[in-house]
Amino acid sequence: MGDRRILLLLVLVLFSALVSFVGAYEEEENDQRTQGEKWFLLRQLHNVVKTDAGSMRMVKGGYRGGSHLHSPMHIGFISMEPNSLFIPQYLDSDLVLFVHHGEARVGHIYRDELAERSLKQGDVYTIPAGSAFYLENRNENQRLRIICSIGITSESMGWHAFQSFFIGGGTHPTSILAGFDHTTLSTALNVSTAEVRTFLTRQSSGPIVHISDSHHTNIWTEFVSQEPHQKLAHLKRIVNLEEEVSPKEEESTWSLRKFLCTLLHRKDVVKRVNHEAPSSYNLNNRNPDFKNSYGWSKTLDESDYSPLQQSGNGVYLVNLSQGSMMAPHVNPRAIEYGVVLKGTGRIQIVYPNGTLAMNARVREGDVFWVPRYFPFCQIASSNGPLEFFGFTTSARRNHPQFLVGRNSLMQSLRGPEFAAAFGISEKRLNRIANAQREQVILPSSSSDSPMRMNIGSY
Repeated sequence: MGDRRILLLLVLVLFSALVSFVGAYEEEENDQRTQGEKWFLLRQLHNVVKTDAGSMRMVKGGYRGGSHLHSPMHIGFISMEPNSLFIPQYLDSDLVLFVHHGEARVGHIYRDELAERSLKQGDVYTIPAGSAFYLENRNENQRLRIICSIGITSESMGWHAFQSFFIGGGTHPTSILAGFDHTTLSTALNVSTAEVRTFLTRQSSGPIVHISDSHHTNIWTEFVSQEPHQKLAHLKRIVNLEEEVSPKEEESTWSLRKFLCTLLHRKDVVKRVNHEAPSSYNLNNRNPDFKNSYGWSKTLDESDYSPLQQSGNGVYLVNLSQGSMMAPHVNPRAIEYGVVLKGTGRIQIVYPNGTLAMNARVREGDVFWVPRYFPFCQIASSNGPLEFFGFTTSARRNHPQFLVGRNSLMQSLRGPEFAAAFGISEKRLNRIANAQREQVILPSSSSDSPMRMNIGSY
């Protein structure tokens, strides 16, 4: 009887230890996945600009302290109310714009001339770092939504993810001209210091302003109503660069005048709109690069749209049907960023050591990023399709390496060496490699795909 009690006690102790071990393992695994979500799923939005007329928010790329994992790009979301303007500025970062909803008018300096382009839903457009630009939403009743990539340059001051230099402004935002003392500006602009003081304090509505609201009359209302060739002249009038000065004054103010002209990226004359400036590229009108019964994908690189070469970014759009998945794959050339446009699903990312880094449920508006070389896949939920748009950090053709499927490394490496690596026979490896007859976008387990093979043992 005593021996039975001792045996039962030992069994209980062993069972308790086993439960504790399994619990600790699961807890460690859950902690690892939770940490992975913090690194690779970017849900913390930061307000960059917020006014009654619109906003710009941003998610900062993920960082892992003490490792090489870092993100060279942030993702921005611009929202503008009907009849609004994002006032002229330039950035220390390249921008790639994607019109998610609505229509926009963008004006920017291209080869010392003002270029304007009308953008519609699905359009992609690039603005180089240092190029002065503005954005308009002229629509009377439709909000404009833009998703943009914000590159982190080596010249960045490090104060924020990027730095805006507003050409126009007043008390809010502050114009970069306000940094000079009034005496210097008075000399440079050839106007009185009182005029300078008034000029630098008129604007107080913020970086995004209403342009047709009678209750919010501002200096930019006239600006957006003008013809394109008149807008450049209007920018000149804002800083009074066209004022006549004597040769002596010209000599004393030449350096600052040249600096102010450089801010506007133009010569000191009015020119016509440059029709040779790049056009936009509509991603919605592009035929899929890959398509099957389970979804489609579109990719855009510098060979399709040369302005991407300036920013060094690629663009893509993917639609997965209900329950389907983008096959596990690796990007050998670029970091990838994605924004969920429609639906729900899951993103799985794997560490180099073969452990699961993240298995996160994603929904509309979520942003994720995947470091270069890390294996990952996207899976649509069983409730409906999943659509996501994104950027890559290379403008060259990416050539993703798929790990499974008909066009995968599983097929390319098939042979005795690969079989030996898994410790199975070559015959069994061939049966496993051939079991999946689809490629790139794979069906769900409940779809009308071929029956799953029972490989057996060899």
